[in-house]
Amino acid sequence: MAHLNKIVIVGGGSAGWICAAMLSHYFQNGPTEVELIESEEIGTIGVGESTIPPFLQLIRTLGIDEQDFIQKTQAAFKLAIRFENWRQKGETYYHPFGQIGGPLEVNEFYQCWLRAKQNGHPSALQDFAPATVMADTGKFMLPAKAQRTMIANANYALHIDAKLVAQYLRDFAETRGVKRTEGIVTNVATRADGGIEKVILKDGREVAGDFFIDCSGFRSLLVGKTLDEPFRDWSDLLLCDRAIALQTENVGAPHPYTLAQAQDFGWRWRIPLQHRSGNGYVFCSKYLSDDEATAVLMSQVQGEVVLGPNVIPFKTGMRQRPWVKNCVAIGLAAGFIEPLESTALHLIYKGMDYLLRFMPDMDADPILAAEYNRRITADYEEIRDFVVLHYSVTARDDTPFWRACQAVELPESLKTRIALFKASAALRDGVDDMFRAPSWQSVMEGMGIRPQRYQQLVDRIPLGVIMNLMDKSAPMLAEFVATLPSHQDFLSQHCPAEPFRRSA
Repeated sequence: MAHLNKIVIVGGGSAGWICAAMLSHYFQNGPTEVELIESEEIGTIGVGESTIPPFLQLIRTLGIDEQDFIQKTQAAFKLAIRFENWRQKGETYYHPFGQIGGPLEVNEFYQCWLRAKQNGHPSALQDFAPATVMADTGKFMLPAKAQRTMIANANYALHIDAKLVAQYLRDFAETRGVKRTEGIVTNVATRADGGIEKVILKDGREVAGDFFIDCSGFRSLLVGKTLDEPFRDWSDLLLCDRAIALQTENVGAPHPYTLAQAQDFGWRWRIPLQHRSGNGYVFCSKYLSDDEATAVLMSQVQGEVVLGPNVIPFKTGMRQRPWVKNCVAIGLAAGFIEPLESTALHLIYKGMDYLLRFMPDMDADPILAAEYNRRITADYEEIRDFVVLHYSVTARDDTPFWRACQAVELPESLKTRIALFKASAALRDGVDDMFRAPSWQSVMEGMGIRPQRYQQLVDRIPLGVIMNLMDKSAPMLAEFVATLPSHQDFLSQHCPAEPFRRSA
């Protein structure tokens, strides 16, 4: 084997340092050298401050102490996403992490609940989701510390400060041998076969490598600009194209969920950390100017503004092939889907995980690149479809924006998913699906899509048994959650962060 002698990462921020940390973990003892090039002059986009549970799996895989990570990144816990005003104004639903209820014999809980609802049971689906019940009441406990209880099957993620995460992972990676080079890449030299030979910095220095990772953000300096890989534009499916972002001091205790509140021309997020909150308005510039969006956001946020507002223009879509020749784009350089389901950091981790699975040697075998591109494209398309679902089935028609969302022509893949679900709550499973059954069930139910019938196997169970299960389990769950510490008390006792300080 002709091992890679050197991998060059172009760009820092969350994407660059997640890649560097993962490479340093696996190549700590060689044989591959890793160098990361970034510039303090180029700011990072701090939108990705909300994560999903697989991000914590990354932290554990790297051997990082979770408690230390939480404290040093000002993190707070996240049990769910709370959606307000999406189907209709005044309506709220949750997308929780972890399971909903528990199976009954061979039948999943959701099918049993559908039969109960058909027979008049008054419960809501989320009454049986431990993460939702905790989130809605501001409670928190690590599910692993509550085995054999009704919250054992919940899951959680984190609200984090993206810049502090990048700094934490930079320290981790540099300790394990990653070389950081300060500088701005201005030119890229290619080889005779079209692959990348080296990058040239503003001051004339040159950095050569065998394989390159493009973490240059929306500029996509290597895969987009140099290798000229086409961009698949999905702005006809997801109409928002700009965001206003700012950070505020916390007012009151941080809630253990991400708030995604629909607005007249997009949606607003609130992501509370231990001492401050990330806020933003994702909107469609066809219907709203930057100044108007900023005014709306400023009128709704709580607490003193400590950073921003910043305007972030974006284009939804992805590179046709994120891996081209001896270069792979990861993070914003590969593609972007608005942060409604907090997937940005996950796609970085997943992109790097796939690269490690299909790790090339000096010849960067195109067979490996093709499989990588197939897998990561499937992930982007799954997330795209899941996010489009939130918009496309809305009953809101009170603004031109929401009427335009209803008129979007859905991808065939999403049409099929919705049709399958409507038939009998069937779901199309993939190899590495990010969104499992509880996620699709929660959003479908929250947006008013309920299957026409439950699956026939559920009729094997006497109706009285199912109704009794529904009658007892929701109150038991609520009673148990009421005994748990508040989210704020749990943070204060187990992983308090120092008051927030941001360098100038």
